[in-house]
Amino acid sequence: MPVFAGFVIVFAILVFILDMLRKRRLREKYAVLWIVIGLALLLLSAFPQLLFWAAALLGVQAPSNLLFAMALLLLITVCLHLSFEQSQSEDELRVLAEEVAILKTKVRELDESAGTPGNLDT
Repeated sequence: MPVFAGFVIVFAILVFILDMLRKRRLREKYAVLWIVIGLALLLLSAFPQLLFWAAALLGVQAPSNLLFAMALLLLITVCLHLSFEQSQSEDELRVLAEEVAILKTKVRELDESAGTPGNLDT
């Protein structure tokens, strides 16, 4: 019964991810990662003996230790990837803010040379 419950929960999470993707609340590049993770969990919940086999193959005494180690590695990888994405977004935002400031200055200079004071702060 616990195997079936795990299978149902993972399947529900996969449906939720696909629904978020369909409603465009999750970008495709992130959805692929979560779908792959979900399918791997679905496979492990359908065939728990795979975890025992992998633990024996890798020399891990308890399969649950292998599962926790894989989860920790996955979380670290996701955190690093999101940090990378955030750094890129911050760089792009800084460049855009600089470009807007330059354009505002140019428009203000054009307004002053034409004799029409303009207010771009609104």
